[in-house]
Amino acid sequence: MIKNFDLSQTASSGQCFRMLPATETGVYTAVSGCRFLKLAQIGQCFHFFCPDDDMPFWNNYFDLDTDYTAFIDSIDPKDAYLLAAADFGSGIRILRQDPWEMIITFIISQQKTIPAIRSLIETLCRRYGSPLAQENQPESAGFFSFPSPEQLNLASLDDLLELKLGYRAKYIKSICTDACSGKLNLQYLHTLNHTEAMEYLMQFSGIGEKVASCICLYGLHHISAFPVDTWIKKILLREYAPGCRAAKKVPAARFYETLVRECFSRYQGYAGVMQQYMFFYERSRSSRK
Repeated sequence: MIKNFDLSQTASSGQCFRMLPATETGVYTAVSGCRFLKLAQIGQCFHFFCPDDDMPFWNNYFDLDTDYTAFIDSIDPKDAYLLAAADFGSGIRILRQDPWEMIITFIISQQKTIPAIRSLIETLCRRYGSPLAQENQPESAGFFSFPSPEQLNLASLDDLLELKLGYRAKYIKSICTDACSGKLNLQYLHTLNHTEAMEYLMQFSGIGEKVASCICLYGLHHISAFPVDTWIKKILLREYAPGCRAAKKVPAARFYETLVRECFSRYQGYAGVMQQYMFFYERSRSSRK
C-alpha cells in the first residue's frame, strides 16, 4: 500500500507523455528509456508487472520513497486555493524521468496541446527509437524506446519538418547536434544544482526559462523548480497577485518571478510539488466547465 499515489492523476498531470491507460480498466503502461512497465491500481494497492531486476528503477521513477503527505501537511492553512488543489491532486508524484527525453519533450511542448505532444513523441519513438519487445515482457511488443541523441540525430531537418514539428524542428536538430558533439553534456547536467542547471540549459537553442524549468522539475528532479506557463500565470494573477504588494513594485518582466518567490517561499526545496497540484487542479476544473 502506497499513500498519496494515484496512477490516473500522475499520468494526466502534464509531466509525462509515455504513461498511458491500457485496454483494461485501471491498468497503465509506462515506457522510460529502454524499460517497459505494465502496472495496475486497486484502491491503494499497486501491481507492477516487470522483471524483478527493474523494480528498483521503477520505485525510483515513481518517487515512491518520498513522503508526499509531509508536503501536503506543510501547506499554509490560510491558502484555501492551494489546500483545495492539493486535496484534489493528492495522488500526483513528481516522476524521475530521463533528462534527455524531457529536453526533447518540452521543446516539442511549446504551443502544443497534450494530445499533440503525445502523438509527436510516439512518432519520434517509432521512427528513431528501438523496439522493446522482449521474451519476458510480451506486452512490450509494439512499444519503442525514446531515441538516444545519436538515434534522433539521424533525422535531417527536413525529416523533422515532415513530422509537423514546425519551428521546433530546428531546435531539436540543433540540440541533437550539441548532444552528439558533447557541447550539451548530459552527464555534467546531472551534477548541477537547480540554479546551475537552469543557467546551463538556457544556453541552448529552443530552451527558454519555462522549458528549462520543466526539464529541471521532471527530468532532474529539482522539485524546487516552479515552471510558469499560461495556466500558472492565470492562477497567480487571480489567486495571489491581489495580496502581493511586492509584485506591484517590480518591472513587468519580473512580475511572476516575484509572485512565486513571495507566495511560495515557505515551500523552499519543494515548491514544484505545489505547482503540480495547482496546474492539475486548474486544468481539471477548466475541462469540466
